[in-house]
Amino acid sequence: MTEFLLDSNALVLAMTSPDRLSDTARLIIEDLEIRTFASAASAYELAYKYSRGRLAVLDPIMTGYRQHVKRVVTEELSLSAEHALAAASLEWLHRDPFDRMIAAQAAVEGLTLVTSDRALQDFKLVSTIW
Repeated sequence: MTEFLLDSNALVLAMTSPDRLSDTARLIIEDLEIRTFASAASAYELAYKYSRGRLAVLDPIMTGYRQHVKRVVTEELSLSAEHALAAASLEWLHRDPFDRMIAAQAAVEGLTLVTSDRALQDFKLVSTIW
């Protein structure tokens, strides 16, 4: 069975505005039989951007972040040295370090990435869905 990794944007939408997810993404997230993951890289990205005032929508989420995440995914995906080395060696012009890490995690773990991000959708090393 296919397993899925939510990118940071999909994770935020799932926690704050699930109606803005695609029908496919929403069905995947709502189906408790499907293994879905949130990356530790997303936790860092969201906390970093929130601390700089860029994601005010996360006001109610950042306190108790892990509990909120567990409402929308079945598992958290830790970062490993293998993920970091894969992210650093990607032959991909996209420079966003968070996207690179999440794409590398999806590739290393064989996960389909849930994303609306065109740069990630166009990256051929990982399967994506939206």
